[in-house]
Amino acid sequence: MRCSYRSYTAIAEWDRHYGSRLRQALWPGLAQVFQLERQVIVKKPGECREEVVAGATSLGPDRVNAVRLLALVRGYWQIENQSHWVRDVTFDEDRSQVRCGNISQMMAALRNTVMSLMRWTGDTNIAAACRRFAAQPWAVLALIGIVLEN
Repeated sequence: MRCSYRSYTAIAEWDRHYGSRLRQALWPGLAQVFQLERQVIVKKPGECREEVVAGATSLGPDRVNAVRLLALVRGYWQIENQSHWVRDVTFDEDRSQVRCGNISQMMAALRNTVMSLMRWTGDTNIAAACRRFAAQPWAVLALIGIVLEN
């Protein structure tokens, strides 16, 4: 089954509808709000599902059209799926108890570096790569240029 329907509606004339004072008070920098209707494929059963999502952007209609805005939304989800989801689920970052000073930012940077190194080697499944490197720690060292001598 192929899902390909997308519909985009934007309110670019926010001030005319709601007034500039209200817009500035509620959300400074807001230029457009939009609604995106789309069909997505649910991977396991392979069925189509319809979604309606809302969004906001600081880009005015003179800087972004529907095609570009849809590309930005897709780019957001690519980052969400390839970085944030992996950090939350595979590395279980949300349950980390590291909270002193800048250690949490340092750990996030290390996790991002590890994900980048794994993707650089061609791995697309980070969880499987973590299991493989856990079983072969010397492979991790070789990846960063450290070769153990017998």
